[in-house]
Amino acid sequence: MLYSSITPEQKRRDLRDGLASGRLQQFPGAFNPLSARLIGDKGFDGVYISGAVIAADLGLPDIGLTTLTEVAHRAGQIARMTDLPCIVDADTGFGEPMNVARSVQELENAGLAGCHIEDQFNPKRCGHLDGKNVVDLDTAVKRIRAAADARRDPNFLIMARTDIRGTDTLEAAQERSRALVEAGADAVFPEAMRSLDEFRAIRDAVDVPILANMTEFGKSSLFTAEQLQEVGVTLVIYPVTLLRSAMGAAERTLDSIRAHGTQEAAVADMQTRSRLYELVDYEGYNRFDSSVFNFEVPDGVRTGTPASDGPDAEKEQQ
Repeated sequence: MLYSSITPEQKRRDLRDGLASGRLQQFPGAFNPLSARLIGDKGFDGVYISGAVIAADLGLPDIGLTTLTEVAHRAGQIARMTDLPCIVDADTGFGEPMNVARSVQELENAGLAGCHIEDQFNPKRCGHLDGKNVVDLDTAVKRIRAAADARRDPNFLIMARTDIRGTDTLEAAQERSRALVEAGADAVFPEAMRSLDEFRAIRDAVDVPILANMTEFGKSSLFTAEQLQEVGVTLVIYPVTLLRSAMGAAERTLDSIRAHGTQEAAVADMQTRSRLYELVDYEGYNRFDSSVFNFEVPDGVRTGTPASDGPDAEKEQQ
């Protein structure tokens, strides 16, 4: 109820334990606090918070327009609503090394379990698009070193993302990954790998956990969890999957309303009222005030059918 009962410090320890377990950790991407609750309810290992999703939620493209304040605030809202560890996309660190240091501490304060910082230029772009540019090795190393030095909780995970495979060879990606680990990265996120063999090559290059980005419509095929674990991937994210699913459903429902003058055809695919109330924990709040949850919740009530009789019936249908 209210917020997670697990402290950020414990979530960070849980993340470290998960990464050390030898079992692939699956982190779907949350697009709001309620979806983070759903991810936890379905038994996943953690929650990923995508910079692209935060930008899209604000109606912006993923080109580095969001600020540290916006990302830390939204990521904190999501992290505090789940018992799972949350990793957030910190883009390029929101500035120079001093800004990177501040970013890490703000994300610690917001309750995140870790973040990743990439080696793209600003303005950046989605890692699975063409035309990316990466900074030189010295700049990339300074970002990661600043992040590692700035954290106060040693369990806060500093992950280095490298986009260099989009502009250079696999060998260059291996070399940069090694340098970023030497600079203090606890894990490596090699973006836009083109095959399982490429993930295996990064695994062979570094002795830290590596992350696979299974985003739709990207450079990487949508490998299964079993395939990724076989080549040594430690953590897999599905960053925009839930947002795309939700927006696709929303668009189809709007089309149905425009075409038929009612949402009736879409109701069967909607989350029921009872399931929503379960996720937001009406019963838990009722322990504080017995008037909060003193009604029966219908499950899958047909459109236009009264949910209950009595004075609360009209309110319950809203």
